[in-house]
Amino acid sequence: MNYFTGHGRLTRDPQVRYTQSGKAVAVFTLAIDRRRKKGAKESEADFIPCVAWEKTAEILGNNVTKGQEIVVEGRMQSRTYEKDGVKHYVVECVLSGFEFCGKKSDNQGQGQQAASLGGEYIPDSEIPF
Repeated sequence: MNYFTGHGRLTRDPQVRYTQSGKAVAVFTLAIDRRRKKGAKESEADFIPCVAWEKTAEILGNNVTKGQEIVVEGRMQSRTYEKDGVKHYVVECVLSGFEFCGKKSDNQGQGQQAASLGGEYIPDSEIPF
């Protein structure tokens, strides 16, 4: 079974692009804190590349910003590609869904920040899922 659930914060705003056939795709990285060992002063994090498609990608692009806390679910996928003669290996989470988390006031503050940068803020109560 290939099932992944992760809870973390976005390291940057999702990048939304469209394929030639018009499908939306969003890519972002989720920073997930590891459990601290006893006596550890600094926390460690894993940085998980994530990909969302179609409606999920559009919702993420319009409503989620850097630093926002979310929970993602999906499957892990590995792939390779070649760039400039060098073969690259990538493992990423392909989302089947996500949820907002954290305090509602945290999400509103980030949404208002996005609105001031030209984005659109939509309250959680108006998101259609």
